[in-house]
Amino acid sequence: MKSFVRFVGILRTLIRYRLDHLILSTSFLKSLKPLIYLTPWHYFPSKKLSRGERIRLALEELGPIFIKFGQTLSTRRDLLPDDIGIELAKLQDTCPPFPADESKSIIETALGDEVSKLFSSFDDIPLASASIAQVHTAITQKGEEIIIKVVRPGIEKQIKRDIRLLYTLAGLAEKHQDGKRLRPKEAVAEFESIIYNELNMMVEAANASLLGKNFNNSSLLYVPKVHWDLCRSNVLVTERIYGTPVNDIEALKKKNVDFKSLAEDGVIIFFTQVFDHNFFHADMHPGNIFVGENNQYTGVDFGIMGTLTEADQYYLAQNFLAFFNQDYKKVSQVHLESGWIPEGTNVMDFENAIRSVCEPIFEKPLSEISFGQVLLSLLKEAKRFDMEVQPQLLLLYKTLLNIEGLGRSLYPDLDLWATAKPYLEKLAKEKYSFKSTLKKISDQMPQLVSELPEIPMLVINALKQIESGSFKRENSKKQTEAIVSQLKENAAKQRATIFSLAFLVGAGFLATQSAWVLTIASSAFSIIFWLKSR
Repeated sequence: MKSFVRFVGILRTLIRYRLDHLILSTSFLKSLKPLIYLTPWHYFPSKKLSRGERIRLALEELGPIFIKFGQTLSTRRDLLPDDIGIELAKLQDTCPPFPADESKSIIETALGDEVSKLFSSFDDIPLASASIAQVHTAITQKGEEIIIKVVRPGIEKQIKRDIRLLYTLAGLAEKHQDGKRLRPKEAVAEFESIIYNELNMMVEAANASLLGKNFNNSSLLYVPKVHWDLCRSNVLVTERIYGTPVNDIEALKKKNVDFKSLAEDGVIIFFTQVFDHNFFHADMHPGNIFVGENNQYTGVDFGIMGTLTEADQYYLAQNFLAFFNQDYKKVSQVHLESGWIPEGTNVMDFENAIRSVCEPIFEKPLSEISFGQVLLSLLKEAKRFDMEVQPQLLLLYKTLLNIEGLGRSLYPDLDLWATAKPYLEKLAKEKYSFKSTLKKISDQMPQLVSELPEIPMLVINALKQIESGSFKRENSKKQTEAIVSQLKENAAKQRATIFSLAFLVGAGFLATQSAWVLTIASSAFSIIFWLKSR
């Protein structure tokens, strides 16, 4: 019953923002579009908003889960029209705070003691409130300033209910050919995985801890320290940090910040996370980044992190370098070698498709080119070649778009290409050099030595399997030939039977005409073909 009431509420919001028009305009529902003219609200004037704005406003009204879903969808820019993708990227995850008494009750249940005993002070007014959790400030008994992130009560039930509904809608969409191409169930599953990870504060604590170790003693990025003794699955406690929000340009100007250096540092942090550490913050929007002392970045909110396989790292670095050098043949070869496009794809056709996307863009000055947009344009073009989009790469592209947008807001003339190219060339020399390869072999040597005695037996077993497979293939070939031969023989017998009957019928007709010679000849042919059919 609750799901039905929720469904009615969703319908009401869709109608309010005239999204019924948009939904019934899709190819698999357009036959029902005339029904719009029977609805009374069709004849009332509506605000002049673009379809992207209407979708964004509807999702904001539908609540936190739909906001989160919209934010996740915004990463699938390969599937979305540009106007909708841009609006979904603007979604802000803010919600009214829940009472401080509820926060205290959750903390006390999780940590097994009263808030007044756990902390020397606790601020009842939340510092921030979002769909998954809200944040309070406090001071420990040792005098350390901390922030406490508390998971919103009842949010898990709400998430389960709305995800069930999203799966139902995705299932309906997938029944149509156009809906299936957009893979709506895959999008819902991706969202489900992300949001359940965000619900677990111990996962976020582990993410923060690892990122902090990766940038330990770095002048580029500072990560708040985790207070492990106070963390639980629904409570996260980290040190409190102070800094200027990265999008507060006026405040940064008053501090005489070097905007060019700050923008370039952001790009270097991104590429360091992706290629050196293989562990990157995948939610680096301005609300999660602050600028501290000495122009050092400080990151918060580590619920969504990304990783790549070593193969993806290698191919991605090669892909970026090929783009920077406008070597489209190399780009197409890298896509084929990596398995990102199906085997058998015509490399020349793919290269020409890439060139048709990139050449018009590269006519502009490099400082005006958005590398993130180049990659998204390529993804859309690659759909023609049945390119399977890797979820981990989409998360990376989304992060790159955020970093590039952030860098350009700080320093409009940021040349991401000039900043990133030397870094990637140095990385290619160091990480994929002969020396690096020898080091990898050296690191794996103990495992190789331990498995060496097993190699002869593995080779013998492999040869036996190959021999067995060859025998099976030969046997299968003989069986196939026998079946084909039998089918040919059956077909010949059927033809002989038909001819025998035809000559027999002819002999009967000739006998009625007293044409005895022809009757005898026809009967003889009938007997011959009858014998052949046996």
